[in-house]
Amino acid sequence: MEAMGWGRYPKATADLIEPADAQSLQKIVASQKKSASCISRGAGRSYGDSALAGQLIGSRFLDSFLALDEQQQTLRCGAGVKLGDILKVCLPRGLFLPVLPGTKAVSVGGAIAADVHGKNHHRDGSFCQHVIQISLVLASGEVVSCSATQNQELFRASCGGMGLTGAIVEATLRLAAVPSRYIDQRSLVANNLQECFAHIEDNADSKYSVAWLDCLATGDDMGRSVLYLGEYSKGKNRKSDRKYQDRSSISVPFSTPSFLLNKSSMSLFNSTYFSLQKHKSRTSRLDYDNYFFPLDRLSNWNRLYGSKGFLQYQFVLPGEGALEGITTVLEKISKQGKGSFLTVLKKFGEANENLLSFPRSGYTLTLDFKNETSLFPLLDELDRIVLDHDGRLYLAKDARMSEAVFKASYPNWEAFMAIKAKVDPHNRFASLQSNRLGLAT
Repeated sequence: MEAMGWGRYPKATADLIEPADAQSLQKIVASQKKSASCISRGAGRSYGDSALAGQLIGSRFLDSFLALDEQQQTLRCGAGVKLGDILKVCLPRGLFLPVLPGTKAVSVGGAIAADVHGKNHHRDGSFCQHVIQISLVLASGEVVSCSATQNQELFRASCGGMGLTGAIVEATLRLAAVPSRYIDQRSLVANNLQECFAHIEDNADSKYSVAWLDCLATGDDMGRSVLYLGEYSKGKNRKSDRKYQDRSSISVPFSTPSFLLNKSSMSLFNSTYFSLQKHKSRTSRLDYDNYFFPLDRLSNWNRLYGSKGFLQYQFVLPGEGALEGITTVLEKISKQGKGSFLTVLKKFGEANENLLSFPRSGYTLTLDFKNETSLFPLLDELDRIVLDHDGRLYLAKDARMSEAVFKASYPNWEAFMAIKAKVDPHNRFASLQSNRLGLAT
């Protein structure tokens, strides 16, 4: 089969194996030749090549709900369960996932492997900081349980480890009580990047915080943006306020011609969007689905970038150099006209102890670029800016980072490799990304 990530670049030929249960997965892994390699694949929502290999182990059938303790606010489930299914079950009970990425289509196993983050990292950290325990199938076929207190080293390597220590088969998650399915959103307009940073800092106590940026604006308007702040609506704590409702979506039926995405069309979109948001009401009440997952309303939105796909570029810079570094990045992008419809700025809190987790204290910027030959030299330039400001790129979004850039920006990579060598000495778990970055050699 032809396999690809959400960015539809790169593409690879792979064999997909979908075990019926954890026991079947154990047998598959144990019977593999030492020279063969595989990688787990959940919902296919990582953007680049982190879930691509010659052999893919799908978690589609590892989708059971195993135990829900409403009093202790914990859930044990299979790695193939999608976050949206958890919300469907838990929200009517007044429970919610503490951390959510930008789509509810992500699997639990994928969320752990990428240690995903959301709009509240500055307050609540990343997904794995709310993971109590995971069960992992090692390269030997053995199943081990890992947590912050049991097999701690393996737990810290597996959370954010991109599936390279073994295949996650189930997990126990900590949930959070919420009063309502609604979010009270407040928006603040910033006329430039410095003003946006000031708004974020002034509202650091807000539960959720995310800013959309016009990445093509220049001069005094550079970094003009809209900051969206969110808090759970208190309401009257009625059952109807926690009722789950399926939301209809519109599907993009085919890949659009990539020539439609150019500097002019993106500048027009960004200018129009900023103008509309500038004159909209500053407060609104949104269903959680609309607040957390706006892009899920447009199924297959990745087709909008054309048949060659796109690359999402996300980096984090520590706070002291973030404003200067992001300004330099925006200058480079606007100069070359490689704009992005979706440019998102968020503030991160402190890093956790997981060896390859992406977030660290500072600011993270995310951009989408259509795949074209002229893009790659620009991304190499952006890499140098990121390194010059002591930053790093997100592995779950990466499709082309060099080994040198990775090893210069992830200081714990050698500690990770030492643990991987213990549990997977023959690199049975490897991806195109891990081979490129020197994590499975």
